[in-house]
Amino acid sequence: MDVTAVINLLLHGNQLKRTARTGWVQRGIPNAENVAAHSYGVVFVILTLAPLLDEPVDMARALAMAALHDLPEGLTTDIPTPAWRYLPPGIKTEVERGTMHEILQDAPFAKELLDIWEELHAAETAVAHLVHDADKLDMFLQALVYQQQTSNQHLAEFWHPSRTFHFPQSQAIYDELRRRAVSN
Repeated sequence: MDVTAVINLLLHGNQLKRTARTGWVQRGIPNAENVAAHSYGVVFVILTLAPLLDEPVDMARALAMAALHDLPEGLTTDIPTPAWRYLPPGIKTEVERGTMHEILQDAPFAKELLDIWEELHAAETAVAHLVHDADKLDMFLQALVYQQQTSNQHLAEFWHPSRTFHFPQSQAIYDELRRRAVSN
């Protein structure tokens, strides 16, 4: 085992504790969550949502995917969705893929982790769909919490009735979050 490579990987993961979720900061949220807190939220949504799905999913793979999904942001920072629309299509995934290769370059299990990350970005499996739904649901849950805590009017943009999810259970959760947000 290359202890140095493992420690370097752990340090990259640890960086997420100090990487702000800039979308919240842009919307005036004081003490906004960091990327690590969001990643935990995605993990917790998966733990809660997966047993409710009609089709079984590989829970271990889903949790690994959730833990990895924002790892590149330790180097790239959290570039909020509105900013990516000004960049060429596909550039976000391309940049993050290069970052993942750099982060994992010396890890003895790099190929396995890269395969999990690539599966998420291909978005063709039930596991990837679950993680994508959980990623969005955690964001909407956090938006509701911030809205309730701060009465921030910049969060109304999150509550579009046309948002869609891969699983009907995810859709039902979003619809209820939206109902609570717009009734406040």
